[in-house]
Formats: sequence, structure tokens, C-alpha cells
Amino acid sequence: MLVHPYDSAMRENEWRDWISKGARFGVLAVGAAQGQAPIMVPTHFVLRGDEILIHLHKVNDALPLLEVNKKVSLSIIGDYAFIPGTWRAKDSNNLQDGVPTSYYAAVNFECEPTVVSDPNEVAAIIQEHMTEFQADESYAAVSPEMPPYGPMMSIIRGVRLQIVKVDAKFKYDDHKPLAFRESVIAKLQDRNAHQDVGAAAQQSRRLAEIGEWSEFRSS
Repeated sequence: MLVHPYDSAMRENEWRDWISKGARFGVLAVGAAQGQAPIMVPTHFVLRGDEILIHLHKVNDALPLLEVNKKVSLSIIGDYAFIPGTWRAKDSNNLQDGVPTSYYAAVNFECEPTVVSDPNEVAAIIQEHMTEFQADESYAAVSPEMPPYGPMMSIIRGVRLQIVKVDAKFKYDDHKPLAFRESVIAKLQDRNAHQDVGAAAQQSRRLAEIGEWSEFRSS
């Protein structure tokens, strides 16, 4: 993923905070045989330190490849919005000369996978997911010996993804002047379509911390 200095994560906690606040669904990409497209698996995931935890059905096409691939990728994208050219025109009297762009937050992980089939290890991964996504504990004990989860253990495989590289990007025109970014935030909030509110919030957050890019870069 191409990441410019002005749209890179300012620190590791920036992308970790973004994920913890809701960006916990991504696409796992697993390399296939030469000449074939990679297997793409949409999935929720749990981030624990430098490890990502997922679980898959045992007949998932990705599992045999995860057993042999040394590296895989997991990609997360959110808070995206299309920015029309009219919003980015330099001359308010000539809006057609503006060039459109896309705003988005994205994190790409490069990982080393390990598939686990031991029922206790699989149960531990499922428990991490339940703790993350159903924190009110309104669920039965996640036990490999008791229903409802026990009978499922034979058809579920856990996957541990050890993170070896992270590319994080927050593409919100941070290199543009403050006044321009403030105007786009207002337009996003006014349009309020799809993920506009999230994109506006990301741009507002980055604007407050970065300010004018030229000054931030030299500080």
C-alpha cells in the first residue's frame, strides 16, 4: 500500500485505537497456486498485542493454503468517502477543474499464520472473540466439552496470525491548507451519506493534531 508521509499513522497507537473503536472486520488474503487469484476471506478478528486471532470452518478454501503459506495479509478499510472534484477546486469560480479523490483509513497486516485444531486452543480463540464482541457475557460457557460450542469444535479451526509488518494509512488531505480541510469536514457532515460522518471525524481528529502540514513536518 502506498503511504505518503502526510497520510501515514503518526504513531502505533493511532491505528490500534482506530481498530479498538470498531474496525475489527477485514479481509484475509491467502496466496494460491501460481497463476491463480488469492483466496479472500471476509472475517471478524481480534487483535491481541502483535497477534491476530480468527477462526474458520474446516472446509474453508483458505485453510490448506494457510498450512503452507509462510506469509498472508489481512486488510482493514473504513471511514471512507468519495470527495468530488468540485470540493477540491482551487478556484471557486471554476469548480470543474477540481480533481476528485477518496478518503479512507486502512491498515494492512503482513502475518505469519499458524492453524490450530486442538479443541482447547480453538475454544480459547473463540473465547477471545466472545470477550471482544459480546462483552456483556450473555452467552454459554465456551467449552470444548459442553454444548453449544463443544459439538462445533470438530468443524472449526483457529488461526493465529503473528504480525510481522504493519502499513497504516489515514488519507484525508492532511497536506492541504487548514481552511480547505475544514470546508471538506463541513461538506461531509452536511452530505451525511454512507461513512461520511466517520470520514469527517477522522479528518477532524488529524487536523487537530497535525494543523498545517508544512509546520508539523518541520517540527
